[in-house]
Amino acid sequence: MIADLFAHIGSHLALAVSALALALAVGIPFAGLTADRPLPRSVLLALAGGLRVVPSLAILALAIPLLGLGFAPALLALVVLALPPILVNTDVALRAVPAATLDAARAAGMTERQIGVRVRWPLALPVVAVGVRTATVEVIASATLAAFIGGGGLGDYIVGGLQTANVQELLLGAVTVAVLALAADAAVGAAQRRLEV
Repeated sequence: MIADLFAHIGSHLALAVSALALALAVGIPFAGLTADRPLPRSVLLALAGGLRVVPSLAILALAIPLLGLGFAPALLALVVLALPPILVNTDVALRAVPAATLDAARAAGMTERQIGVRVRWPLALPVVAVGVRTATVEVIASATLAAFIGGGGLGDYIVGGLQTANVQELLLGAVTVAVLALAADAAVGAAQRRLEV
């Protein structure tokens, strides 16, 4: 039983971490590129708003004909879920850096690249981390949906418990997911606080 639980935790975390990594790799660079460009920025934020209202189950249903069952469609659904808070918070963070601070850096002779690397991004990181924290909790909690399409993870316990009216199995899955989400939230929160120092 313990070995089976750890196997499910492993597959659950593998799916969640993969989705977060992809969302970060896509979301942060795109938000960084569009933060100072009004038209692309408005398009990106509109896309983020649209993605926010699309249910993950609907994305799963649309992805199944293209990607089949299992890991891939679940990964796609979770990436879509994680992108909005990452995009929005990165955009807000970069635009919130005081103009006077950027002007002072330019007056000191720094290039735009140096300003970005040494001034703007370091000041923006705490707010970016808030978006990452939100996305992390949402992805870990929502990865249970993968069980509906054979994607594995702790959702198997929840689905199995519901189908067989096995409360113990249902609680095992639900409580373990909650513990993982809380632990991840605490870990990212600690990293966020270190960035704010």
